Amino acid sequence: MQRSEKDGPIAKGKLLNATFELDGREYLAFDGGPTFSFSEGMSLMVTCKTQQEVDGYWTKLTEGGGEEGPCGWLKDRFGVSWQIVPEVLGQMLSDHKSGNSEAAMQAMLKMKKLDIATLEKAYRGSAVA
Repeated sequence: MQRSEKDGPIAKGKLLNATFELDGREYLAFDGGPTFSFSEGMSLMVTCKTQQEVDGYWTKLTEGGGEEGPCGWLKDRFGVSWQIVPEVLGQMLSDHKSGNSEAAMQAMLKMKKLDIATLEKAYRGSAVA
């Protein structure tokens, strides 16, 4: 972490940038000041194996002023956009051979937090015999 060393345009001690690691990858974050804000143009995606994982991330990231969005999107209390996505959704939506992907897509479009059981029911309910 790098902090401002003296008062001036940026107050002494204010965080200027920080390096952090997630899943073996290094990231660098900057304080862009009030001129720049977050948008959906930059979002972080969390792929979840279970509904319990989806629920856990959703709860933690929306608490303290976060906002729910459509189709598994949310903004945390800092305004950072996240996509909390069940792993199986990618498989369902990419299944163009069976014709079942559209039903999963339509179910997803009605949701905020994604529900694996509802997505699977829609996907299986449209199965071609």
